[in-house]
Amino acid sequence: MTRPLMDTHGRLHRDLRISLTDKCNLRCTYCMPAEGVPLLPKQELLTTEELLRIVGIAVDAGVEEVRLTGGEPLLRPDVVDIVAGISAMEGGAGPVEVSMTTNALRLPTLAEPLRQAGLSRVNISLDTLDADRFKQLSRRDRFEDTMAGIDAADEAGFHPVKINTVLMPDFNDDEPVELLRWALRRGFELRFIEQMPLDGGHEWQRTRMITGAQILEKLRTEFTLTEVAGRGAAPAELFHVDGGPAKVGVIASVTMPFCGACDRLRLTADGQLRSCLFAQGETDLRTPLRESGDPGEIVDLIHSCLAGKKPGHGINEPGFLQPPRPMSAIGG
Repeated sequence: MTRPLMDTHGRLHRDLRISLTDKCNLRCTYCMPAEGVPLLPKQELLTTEELLRIVGIAVDAGVEEVRLTGGEPLLRPDVVDIVAGISAMEGGAGPVEVSMTTNALRLPTLAEPLRQAGLSRVNISLDTLDADRFKQLSRRDRFEDTMAGIDAADEAGFHPVKINTVLMPDFNDDEPVELLRWALRRGFELRFIEQMPLDGGHEWQRTRMITGAQILEKLRTEFTLTEVAGRGAAPAELFHVDGGPAKVGVIASVTMPFCGACDRLRLTADGQLRSCLFAQGETDLRTPLRESGDPGEIVDLIHSCLAGKKPGHGINEPGFLQPPRPMSAIGG
């Protein structure tokens, strides 16, 4: 009988987040320095076959959902093939659900092929509705391209399109109400995310972040928010807006952590398994995959990684250290 993907704190793991690449075509200030970060050598990246092999082993071991992230996952040339390969897999609970987090820049040409390949959901990063602010934040003049990508996702049938927004003080913290109004008009589901200590420049400061409580306070000046019951392992706390059915979410990873219900593992583009976004250590799956390819060994390594998973991310503890890898290399 297959051992459940259970850590030592009783959390069952069903969700695998995969960084397809550490490359990105934006340079958002809260993620990367202007000059970018050193990229992984090509020979260290998992090939399509290797990636699908690891996912297949993980699905056999109990993974039910896969989310593809980056960097920017749509920069990977084989992204449609990867989606098709994973969506064809079936675990104990049925077909694997495949979703993606993207900046949408390449969705005008890829949304429909991805939908046909089996992608079920997209989360699109958009932090402002102002083109000048977008350029300042991302260091790229791509606002119209992002909006075109959002339109393409909507037209391809990814309903509801989910929008991820990070608010920053003295920059876009005056926009949450406007952003929610826009999302409601479009039929999108907006998620506000607290800025986390995962920036490439290690400049994050606890005192310089907009908290989940502050976001809700701003939204409640214009909307009636009613908490949606049954959050489960989802990172977002959801609220019905003005009685529903429309919803808005807040992911308060720093101030209201949800580690106790975490069911996620993370695989980097170079084949390293992480038990947490903020883990200091990684478990190498690439080397044994290339040397022996023994699925039993890979499963044992997954369980070994889980055995070392801590009860929480530790951001609020005095000795917290930001992980060496930035978000662009770990995957969101």
